[in-house]
Amino acid sequence: MPTATILKSSTYRRMPWKNGGGETVEIAVRPEAAALSEFDWRISMATVATDGPFSIFPGIDRTLSILDGQGMSLAIDGAAPVRLTQESDALPFPADVPVTAVLTNGPIIDLNVMTRRGILKHCVERLHVHGHSIADVDAQTLLLFCHEGAVVLDWDGEKAELSHGDTLLLDGAAGKVVTIDGKATCYLITIDTL
Repeated sequence: MPTATILKSSTYRRMPWKNGGGETVEIAVRPEAAALSEFDWRISMATVATDGPFSIFPGIDRTLSILDGQGMSLAIDGAAPVRLTQESDALPFPADVPVTAVLTNGPIIDLNVMTRRGILKHCVERLHVHGHSIADVDAQTLLLFCHEGAVVLDWDGEKAELSHGDTLLLDGAAGKVVTIDGKATCYLITIDTL
């Protein structure tokens, strides 16, 4: 049976960036309360208010999405900058290479998904829910982050309601079908072993 946890935005942990350049809001991490050098996976939001380098996380793969603001350009490991906006697909890249951010026009808030390379893999998908949607889950762990609006989720006869900023964490989710009803912008995050 899957184990469901509703993570309320008011309970998220605020902490400084690893490089001290800003603040992160940690949505969930495994193992729970793991240090930044020890997590298996981590979901967080960060406000980027100035141009500058990203923190380095050895052995970690990262995917970034823009939640609010006008976006930014990322120069990843010396490659040509990639511009990210709220409309962009989530951008995966290694978290242990040099990355420099240049803001487009003012601060942004981003969504970070990180997993330990060689052990776990992850996928991030933005969902615009207008009415009824279905998610067929093929991973052990599912997180559904409600960025804007509100949704009602249903799986195996269980229900959960999420409003702005809340997250459903479903462990043991593989093979489940989750129905999503409402009007919202959500991020569907799946994490699985390799």
